[in-house]
Amino acid sequence: MKISDIGEKYVMHTYNRFPLTFVKGEGMYVYDENGKEYLDFVSGIAVNSLGHGHKRLVAAISEQATKLIHISNLYYSEPQCLLAQKLVENGDLDKVFFCNSGAESIEAALKLARKYGSKTGRQEIITMVHSFHGRTFGAVTATGQTHYHEGFGDMLPHIKYAEFNNIDSVKAAINENTIAILMEPVQGEGGIIPAKKEFLQQVRALCDEKDILLMFDEVQCGVGRLGTLFAYQHYGVVPDVVSMAKGIAGGIPCGIMMAKKEIAESFVPGDHASTFGGNPLATAAGNVVVDELLSGVLDNVKEQGAYLEKRLDELAEKYDFIKERRGVGLMQGIELDRPVADYIARAIDSGLLLVNAGKNVIRFVPSLIVEKKHVDKAMEILDKIMEY
Repeated sequence: MKISDIGEKYVMHTYNRFPLTFVKGEGMYVYDENGKEYLDFVSGIAVNSLGHGHKRLVAAISEQATKLIHISNLYYSEPQCLLAQKLVENGDLDKVFFCNSGAESIEAALKLARKYGSKTGRQEIITMVHSFHGRTFGAVTATGQTHYHEGFGDMLPHIKYAEFNNIDSVKAAINENTIAILMEPVQGEGGIIPAKKEFLQQVRALCDEKDILLMFDEVQCGVGRLGTLFAYQHYGVVPDVVSMAKGIAGGIPCGIMMAKKEIAESFVPGDHASTFGGNPLATAAGNVVVDELLSGVLDNVKEQGAYLEKRLDELAEKYDFIKERRGVGLMQGIELDRPVADYIARAIDSGLLLVNAGKNVIRFVPSLIVEKKHVDKAMEILDKIMEY
């Protein structure tokens, strides 16, 4: 029996999986059980920030595994403390909470906001229409797309939605019970929709005026994907709380929530925790990722992101059914006037892995080590499959 057949029989169907089984990866490529090569522009859904089989990352994981994999957060570990230091010293926030995933990092942010608001009795959180924040109950309630709520009964109370990039909508949603505004600097699952800098500046000013926390979900758009370590640095707008995950440990599960000191102090021992969060294995990987980003990969993102934009714009000019190219850095999308599922399937058949962002958007989130030759090859394949 094929591995994919075993998976169909025994694994819960929570994903619409392609009948592919990958057995190894190297750099920008992965290989299936038959040895077929695929250029990977999905990178584990924006997770494999350093590609596949990165030598320094593999060495750090291997070495750490021989020393200490897990000890729980009853104690400190060197990799965790060093990663926290690097994140704080290269950003604008003061304290780090470690967990295991994007949804967990959002849950931590939601709980922190509520705890911070308990001093004044405020607990309402505003998020954006078309946002995506994860699959747990808190995170999915915060997600401003109702189809993710269907079939699960009542969502959590005291979360409401405003229109993204519309400051008047945000102002209208605020009331005396509002404690926080949560948004993605670039909406991912909602269709690769970047925030306007002016909008983020206006929301920041509004939060300052009304003593409301500004919280950024950088789970997909952070960790170098926009060409800066934190996505907010691309915009020059500093939030009070930021959630990160996906690419932070290059494929090892790791989530992070950071906050300014006076807000982080709302949490006391027992308020929130994560048994596995920030264990030595995950944070050893995270240290390598951050070091690589700061030592040249961020420059590569800026260069290759601009080149990917150029090539996608050329593609959009050629095919009138491509409505728009949008994105920042190595988080790009093209919106078609039709569903993209068939195009993605054709690309896979041709050896290019792509993923959608909604029904009509093809998403491009390659590893941050991507080179011009990889972009050219991806565009060549994409051009061919769009011709018929």
